[in-house]
Amino acid sequence: MNAITVSADDSLARLDALADLSQRLLAAARARGASQAEVSCSEERGLNVNVRLGEVETVESTRDRGIGVTVYFGHRKGSASTADLREESLEATVEQACAIARYTEDDDAAGLADADRMANTFPDFDLWHPWPVQADEALDLALACENAGREADRRIGNSDGASVGSSESLSVYANSHGFIGRERSTQHTLGCALIAGEGDGMQRDGWYTTALDASALEAAQAVGRRAAERTVARLQPRTVATGEYPVLFAAEVARSLIGHLLGAVSGSALYRRASFLLDHAGQRIFPDWFSIEERPFLRHGWRSAAFDAEGVATREAPLIRAGVLERYLLGSYSARKLGLRSTGNAGGVHNLEVAANAGGFDELVRGMGRGLVITELMGQGVNPVTGDYSRGAAGFWVEQGEITHPVDGITVAGHLKQMFAGIEAVGSDVDPRSHVACGSVLLGRMTVAGTD
Repeated sequence: MNAITVSADDSLARLDALADLSQRLLAAARARGASQAEVSCSEERGLNVNVRLGEVETVESTRDRGIGVTVYFGHRKGSASTADLREESLEATVEQACAIARYTEDDDAAGLADADRMANTFPDFDLWHPWPVQADEALDLALACENAGREADRRIGNSDGASVGSSESLSVYANSHGFIGRERSTQHTLGCALIAGEGDGMQRDGWYTTALDASALEAAQAVGRRAAERTVARLQPRTVATGEYPVLFAAEVARSLIGHLLGAVSGSALYRRASFLLDHAGQRIFPDWFSIEERPFLRHGWRSAAFDAEGVATREAPLIRAGVLERYLLGSYSARKLGLRSTGNAGGVHNLEVAANAGGFDELVRGMGRGLVITELMGQGVNPVTGDYSRGAAGFWVEQGEITHPVDGITVAGHLKQMFAGIEAVGSDVDPRSHVACGSVLLGRMTVAGTD
C-alpha cells in the first residue's frame, strides 16, 4: 500500500483549488438568494501503521475530503455538507442548505462574524513539514520501538503494540464578506504501550512522541525504553489511607485542569448558563501570581493561526492575569448571545502558555514533602455546571520529598474553584506535546479516597 508521497509538493495548488471551489459555492448560494454564506473545505492525507508482539497488525492509508456550506437568509441559518466534488452533488449541497434555512426560525444571534473583524494578514507559521515515509519504513520504526521496550526489562511480558502515524491537513475557509483563509499543517506521531507483571499484578503504561516535523520526533528506541520504564515503575502498587494531602499533577495530566477552565469560560457553556464560572469575568479565581497567555502567532506552534473558524483575526491576549479571569472564549454566535464581541476563539484556543513559578518535576516533588503524584486520571467525574471534581487516579506516593512506591485504586476529589485557588506551584517541566504549554501543577490539598 502506498504511503504519503511528497516528492512533488502540490499542497499550494490543492489549496488554490479548494479556494476556487469555495468561491463557486458562495456564488451559488448568492444566486439562490442567501444574504450571507460561508464555506469550509478540507483535505487530509495520512498513513498509520500498528504492530504488536513483532507482527504487523494494520497498515492504513487515508485520504479524506469535506465540504461544508452554511447560508443565512436574514437570521435564518441552514447548513449542509458533502465529500463529493461532482457538480450535481455540490449544487445539491447548496440547495439543501438553502432549503433548511428557508424553514428555520429567526435567530437574532445567527450570521457571519462582523466584517470588520476579518483577518487581513496571513504569516507563515512553519506548520507544513510533510514526511515522505513509506509504509515499510514506518513499520520498521514501530517494530524497533516495540522491540526496544520489550527488551528493556525482563518484567515486560506483553505489549499493546506500537504505532506510527503521519498526516497532512489542508483547509480553506471563505465567506461572503470576501474573506478567504488558507491553512496547511502536518503532524507525526510514534508511540508504544507495554504490559509488565503477571495475573492480577499486571500493569500497563506507555509513551509517545509527536511533532509537526518528523525530524523532531524522539528516536524510536528511546520511546520504547521510556515506555518500559514507565510501565515497570507501576508494578506492585499500593493504595493510600483516605485523607487530605498535597497533590502534584504531572505535566502530562496537569493540562487537563486547564481544559476544565477552558470549558467553563467558553461562550457556549456561558450563554446556556451551564458553567461554574458564570459571571466570573474580572474576578480572581487563581492565586495572584498565576497567569495564562494565548499566543496564536507562535512560529511552529501547535495551534498557531491568523484567524479563527469564522475568519476573525486572532490576537495575543491574556486569559488569566494576576489570577484574574480577563475574558471569556467567544465566537460570534456566543458573543451575540451574551451581548459581547467575538474574542477570535471560534473553534477553540490558539496556543496557551501557563506561566511557571517553580523549577522542574524533581524540585516540586522535594518541596511537597509528603503527598501524591498523579500520572494518570480515569473516568469522567467532573461536573462543568457545579465544578464538582472526582476522578480515579494512579501515580506515586511521596515521603520526605522522595517517590517511594506506585499508587492506584484511588479517587481524588474537590471543587474546581477551590482547586484553582489552591494551586501552589506550576513547574517549568512543560510537556511539549500539546497546544496547552503547562508544567506540573501542585495543589496544596485535595481529598484522596483510598482504603483505611
